[in-house]
Amino acid sequence: MSYYFKKNLDMSFDEAIIKVTEELKKEGFGILTEIDVQQTLKNKLDVEFRPYKILGACNPHFAYKAFLAEDKIGTMLPCNVIVQVNADGKTEVAAIDPIASMMAIKNEALSGIANEVREKLKSVVERL
Repeated sequence: MSYYFKKNLDMSFDEAIIKVTEELKKEGFGILTEIDVQQTLKNKLDVEFRPYKILGACNPHFAYKAFLAEDKIGTMLPCNVIVQVNADGKTEVAAIDPIASMMAIKNEALSGIANEVREKLKSVVERL
């Protein structure tokens, strides 16, 4: 089982950030965090790195249900979605598969929530 869904896109890095944000919004997700890995590595290590952003996506409805089911679930949130430029110059979007990340937690109440979030994130990636 893979721990992510991915798709290569025929659009620029910046266009992909906008598009994935719009598609996430259609599924009830907002972006809580945005980490610019390229800029962070330049600032902290003075190294060059490809364009790479980590978007911390959250659907408040499902997050609330997860918090009620498991009080330490915050260690696994938000759902990360990455946008990066690969070595071949293609822009790629990948999203975490919540089923894979929830396997470590032995709480049946989370499996239904993880399945619903999985379908939403998978749908987002497929529509890009």
